[in-house]
Order: sequence, then C-alpha cells, then structure tokens
Amino acid sequence: MLMDSKGMKELLEKYWKCETSLAEEQQLRQYFKNGDIPEALKETAALFQYFEEGKKKSVSDISFEGDIMGKVSAPVKKTRAVRLFYNTMRIAAGLAVVFVATWFIRTEVRKSTPQEIVDTYDDPKLAFEETKKALMMISRSFGTAETQAKKIDMFNEAREEIQKKKEVEL
Repeated sequence: MLMDSKGMKELLEKYWKCETSLAEEQQLRQYFKNGDIPEALKETAALFQYFEEGKKKSVSDISFEGDIMGKVSAPVKKTRAVRLFYNTMRIAAGLAVVFVATWFIRTEVRKSTPQEIVDTYDDPKLAFEETKKALMMISRSFGTAETQAKKIDMFNEAREEIQKKKEVEL
C-alpha cells in the first residue's frame, strides 16, 4: 500500500519520535526503495537506503575481514599531534643549546674582564652604620619568614592529625 507524500511525512514524524510500529517501519522501507521519491525526502531516502545496504553486509564476509586485517596490519602514520610534539621538542632543544652557549660565553667574558673593587664609603663609621642598617633589614625579613613558616607548620600538623583520624575511622 503506497501513501502520498503528506501521509509519508506524518509517518516519518512518528518514526523520528520512535513511535512507529514494525509494520509502519516496513512501509517506510518499501516507500524509500522505490526510485520515485519527492525532492524534499531525498536525504531521508539516502538514510534508509544506507540501512538496507548495511543489512546485506555481515561479519562473516571475506571483504569485511580483509578490511579489518588491512587496517590492523597497516603501518601507523604519525598523527598531526605527534609531529607537532616532535617539532616543538626540536625547537626547545635548539633554544636550550643557544642559552647554554650564551651562558658559557658570558662567563668567559666576565673572567677575562678584571673586576675593580671600589670603596663606596670614605668614612668607616658611615660604612659601619649602613652595613648595620642593611643587616637589620635582612634580620626583620628573616623574622617575618620564620613567623610564616611556623604558621605553615601548624597547618601541616593539623592536616596530619585529620588524616590520622580519617585512617582510624576507616
């Protein structure tokens, strides 16, 4: 029983909503087997024809096994990501060589250039006071750092106690 295109569209709507019966699905397959299909339904016809072709194939086909074995035994091609990684590593290695060479050259230039020791203060008392000021500033910084380190230690101890309690509960 062939339907008009309006009835077929309604049946397709039911099909896309998964509300068709097996008989209605068979009607759709029969309708799309025919070559006389309206332009609006050509894409859907291609889908149903694909399904029909898929039914004809089976896993026991020799061609299926040949395709799979050909893909399995085919040499692995480097993917784009792998090539990008290797190229990035080459560039990084080149930059590392340039930086190391620059460092060695800079070190050699410094060795060959004599360093002059220059006194910045003529008055020893003034030099002593400035040194004392600088050391006090460093001492305060160390004091602040020590205070912060104690806070971190307290946090770590509390975390360890919590973990021990969790382990005992488990």
